[in-house]
Amino acid sequence: MMKVNMGALNTLLREKFDNNQAKMAEELAISRYQLNTILNKNGKGAGKKVIGAIINFCEKNNYDFKDYIFLD
Repeated sequence: MMKVNMGALNTLLREKFDNNQAKMAEELAISRYQLNTILNKNGKGAGKKVIGAIINFCEKNNYDFKDYIFLD
């Protein structure tokens, strides 16, 4: 099972996207609603689409996705 590392995701939101959820959601190619829900529910509801979007973002931007996704 995979989970989002919320600490790392929040840091990314703050440092790369200036806390702009709309900008981050656009870059991840997910809806602002999905991102907002995940952030407000501490990662709950992050399914395959969101985890895949984070992995794709990391690969495109030379980040290690393992910093953002916990692999159980």
